[in-house]
Formats: sequence, C-alpha cells, structure tokens
Amino acid sequence: MQIISAIADLRSALKGRGRVVFVPTMGNLHAGHISLMEQARAHGDTVVASIFVNRLQFGPNEDFDKYPRTFQADCDKLAAAGVNVLFAPTEADLYPEPQEYTVEPPAIQNILDGEFRPGHFRGVATVVLKLFNIVQPQAAVFGKKDYQQLMVIRNMTRQLALPIDIIGGETVRAEDGLALSSRNGYLSEAERAEAPRLYRLLNEIRTAILSGETDSVRLENEAIAALTAAGWKTDYVAVRQQSDLSMPKGVNAPLVVLAASRLGSTRLIDNIEI
Repeated sequence: MQIISAIADLRSALKGRGRVVFVPTMGNLHAGHISLMEQARAHGDTVVASIFVNRLQFGPNEDFDKYPRTFQADCDKLAAAGVNVLFAPTEADLYPEPQEYTVEPPAIQNILDGEFRPGHFRGVATVVLKLFNIVQPQAAVFGKKDYQQLMVIRNMTRQLALPIDIIGGETVRAEDGLALSSRNGYLSEAERAEAPRLYRLLNEIRTAILSGETDSVRLENEAIAALTAAGWKTDYVAVRQQSDLSMPKGVNAPLVVLAASRLGSTRLIDNIEI
C-alpha cells in the first residue's frame, strides 16, 4: 500500500490505475470502516482511502483535539484490507491557505444533526468536494450510519453533476447491536453496557411502524422518555422519509428512524431504515 500526503504525488500515482473507488475517513478505524474498504474493492480496480481529521466540521466545543488518532494501526488495517493507496494529508497539504470558499448545503443541513451541530455539514461537504477534486474517483463509499451525511453528499454529487457513483455501506454492529463508531472508545465500561439501548429503541419503533402504528411523534417521545429515564441526554429521535428526511407523508413511503443521544460525555448516533 502506498502512503501519500502531497496532492501532486497522489494525482501522479493514480494515473492509469483504472476505475478508482474512494473511501474517505477520519482514521481510528474499526470493522465498520474495513467493511467499506471491502465493498470498495468490489466496485473498482484501485481503492484509495484517506485519513484526515477535518477541522472544518467540528464545532468550537467539540472533540477535534481529542479525536482519537491511531495512524499506524490504521495503516496496518488498510493494508490488510487490500487498500492500494492511502492519502494522508496534513492540514498544510489540504488547507495551504484559509478555506474561504466553502460548500453551503441546502436546508437539510439545519435539521436533525445539523440543528445541534451548526456548520457541521458545511465542513463535511467542503472537505468531501475538495477530496473528490483531488482523488478524482469514479465511485466513493460512505457508511449509512451517518445517514444525513450520506444524503448531503449524495445530493451534492448529483446537483453539481460530479461523475462519481455514491455507494452507501451498511452499518456494522457489535454483537449486542451497538453501531461501531470511533467515538465508542470514549465510553466507560458501564456506559458501554448501557449503549445498546439506543439500537433496541430504534428497533422497537421500526417494529411498531411495520405493525401499522402511524403516530410517529408518540413513538419518538416514548423513546426519548425511555432514554432520559436511563440517564441519556437526547438531541433527537426522529422518524423521517428516506428520500429527503422530511416528516412522513404517506403510508407507503420508505422511512428511516434516526437518533442522536449523549451517554455520559459521548454522543452516539444511529439509524434504522424501515
């Protein structure tokens, strides 16, 4: 596996490498990331991963400085997964001057996660578009665990007519149902034992809706109350249309239930498609 930090070197290395599939990450890789790499291998000739902790998508009181950085272990995992090229730029490589030109997503950036993390999706869209321009892949893989992020990127790619296929990778879970996340490492032993409650509650909402329940607001409120009673601090539990994350409008529309809640100091997100 080649490890490259300079943009010019990456572009040179990717010449004549066939269909390039790109998987951007912020590192601290787990089995969920590796599943995306394996999926990428099935969609092209050359798999390019990136590791970059993007300052633009962190709020002023978020965990940019303490976000776990495990570069050597990440390299070992990527090489074992068959990744061909790792792009690992420094901030000076990716932002040699202040990033004054940014991507402003539409109103979707201000709902759900965007309501509680102002500017987050602007930072995500900006760095992803920049990485797309650098790598110039024919396809890119993003995990469904960050459902709203996947939608923002998919819509940006379509509306800006980027020649890139966006592939959604299924969420990988621990045996008890907890969605794998780099931030799970922040959980104490007791919090880790409690954490699967979020997934169980989302499953209960899914089961209720499939059984004919139409009062999604009641289901949301009951889940929030259950989390609160167990010591969680919840930003949202929301049943939305898969197509645009708007409120459910029809009985036959594909839905997704999404949640973000804080357990101790750790903010966990999850979702289940219905």
